Amino acid sequence: MQTLVFLLIIFLIVIFSILLYFKTKHSRLDKFNKGQCPNCNDKTKVFFDKNTNTTFEHEIITKKILKNDRCSGTIDIQYQCKTCKIKEVHQVSN
Repeated sequence: MQTLVFLLIIFLIVIFSILLYFKTKHSRLDKFNKGQCPNCNDKTKVFFDKNTNTTFEHEIITKKILKNDRCSGTIDIQYQCKTCKIKEVHQVSN
């Protein structure tokens, strides 16, 4: 009986660990897509020129497409922060 309870507890810990992993991975991808670095929390800077009434944006995150499988719909994108030099690769579906 103790073995079954122990296995059930281990099973629940593994399931919740997997769910937590996917949640943090998805939240990091959302931050990258919004233009914010999840590591150093630096954001896209917006400047406004009053003389020409023009808005300039200085992007912190650079995106680079590594692999694009046109038929299957998966794209590997490399995100890189200019301030802390972190690089991460995420798969994005169309």
